[in-house]
Amino acid sequence: MVPQRVLRPLFTLVFAALVVATWVFGRRPEAGGTAGVNPYGFTLRDVAREHGIDFTHQPAAFDPALAHIEAHISAVGAAVSICDANGDGRPDLFAVNSAAGSPNALFVQQPDGSFRDLAREAGLADSNVAGLRASMGTIWADCDGDGDQDCFLYAYGRSQLFRNEGALRFRDVTAEAGLDRRIYANTATWIDYDRDGYLDLYVAGYFREDLDLWKLADTKIMTESFEFADNGGHNYLYRNLGDGRFADVTAATGADSTRWTLAVAAADFDDDGWQDLYLANDYGVEELFLNRAGQRFERALGVGLEESSKSGMCVAVGDVLNDGALGVYVTNISKSGYLFQGNNLRLNRLAKEQRLQNVSEGLVADCGWAWGAQFGDLDDDGLLDLYVANGFRSASRTRDYWYAMGKIAMATGALAEDARHWPAMEDRSLSGYERSRVLLSRGRLRFVDAAEAVGATDLFDGRAVALGALWGGPALDVVVANQAGPLLVYRNEPAHRNHWLRLALVGQAPNTSAIGARATLHRNGRRQTQVVLAGSGFCAQNDLALHFGLGGDPSFERIVVRWPSGAEQELTGLSADSQHEVREP
Repeated sequence: MVPQRVLRPLFTLVFAALVVATWVFGRRPEAGGTAGVNPYGFTLRDVAREHGIDFTHQPAAFDPALAHIEAHISAVGAAVSICDANGDGRPDLFAVNSAAGSPNALFVQQPDGSFRDLAREAGLADSNVAGLRASMGTIWADCDGDGDQDCFLYAYGRSQLFRNEGALRFRDVTAEAGLDRRIYANTATWIDYDRDGYLDLYVAGYFREDLDLWKLADTKIMTESFEFADNGGHNYLYRNLGDGRFADVTAATGADSTRWTLAVAAADFDDDGWQDLYLANDYGVEELFLNRAGQRFERALGVGLEESSKSGMCVAVGDVLNDGALGVYVTNISKSGYLFQGNNLRLNRLAKEQRLQNVSEGLVADCGWAWGAQFGDLDDDGLLDLYVANGFRSASRTRDYWYAMGKIAMATGALAEDARHWPAMEDRSLSGYERSRVLLSRGRLRFVDAAEAVGATDLFDGRAVALGALWGGPALDVVVANQAGPLLVYRNEPAHRNHWLRLALVGQAPNTSAIGARATLHRNGRRQTQVVLAGSGFCAQNDLALHFGLGGDPSFERIVVRWPSGAEQELTGLSADSQHEVREP
């Protein structure tokens, strides 16, 4: 437990310096363009229902002793992953429910572009059981080397590993894989940390695993501090043994954290050829675990992550400056008049300066109560944009929970930990009715918010965001999972003539999904780098295909692919405005 003398309650500072909290600071993001005019060259149109996708997330319910703040405890669970469940090359969608008895949905794309929910036929629907499991999200990759995507469903309670048996049939192999353990997991990722070709599994806990949220012994379950909490659930690293079993190597590798992890991404951040782990933690600082040659993980100290303690929600990874280095975007909370934490946009200076530089300001910093976010070139101009989902709880439009939240946030230790001391939420909103942000890059870290102009105007409580060219078109579509709200599918309809190129990487078995592979497109002295991630943002997974915007000029010199094994492959002569399958030699 963190000593009381170092606990500096965040909200105490906020209320003592209200002028500072209102964003010197009180700025609200302004939409770019003129009202009613769309100068951005594309439109986002929700086509979910017209394509057969009709899904509304149902939140979990826990012990009645938590009923007064159940809206807070059950404020997560809406999640979405873009996958290819049947191996036909068409992107499918998996969305989870969290309420006991509510089915998860696997929307399988049909040849005509419509979707059918085939979760029950596939054996993936019925995971939510009171006292056992409330689904929080999924990650998809080939973990057994047979060429198709398997599914790990992480949950509050006992997560599940489903092996893809082919013909759209999945089998629960959790127990035989050695993964049957109670973890209140809000995130997970596949990672080949030891480069043996087999995908290992990292699962991060939120609440302590000794709790039974459905049948509590007492209500001392909450954070010990709103700034430096270290009493959350453990994180676990499981090594894939290659025979269908996984071994817990957390202690041996030093990969644990108990800092209330909400999101994790696995990528090679220090460019040494080994995949690292980046954690966004609630009630505290972010953490970067550097992979030391597949033997152990070392928490990076002095690289800039200790600059401030916030409420990290998501980890989005992208080459922000087109310099080949993977930057990170971590969402936090901003509420005019109460709290301004600001989102973090960190440039990667690890290779030369051993630091991550936070350059977030203005529109990028202030998105409200921000959750899931993803980098993607939405307008194909060659610069990475950001889609950010926002909002915590939309209930009463006249009654607000912020003041009550502030009172308990000034407490520490046992007082804050005990949920019975928390004020009842009743029908009050907490940063409700917030719209998403579509932050289009204009180069040199300048962004404009185009959300209203391009059509992303919903006011649901956004959680997960996933990007992919769902119908194989020239632009990235956007899927948004909303807490206790509908699954939105924004089709990207470009009016511009910008060029693009997409790579579907196929690795050698067993990592046929090429998780961890990095592709760098070289042109005009600049580099655009994309990496294959199994899980990113918050409770989401993008399509595994890598999408490069090229702007008005389709030419480029070459693409260099660095496979997870470390082998490099140079590609030339690829045509623009096409998707190319590239197999590891």
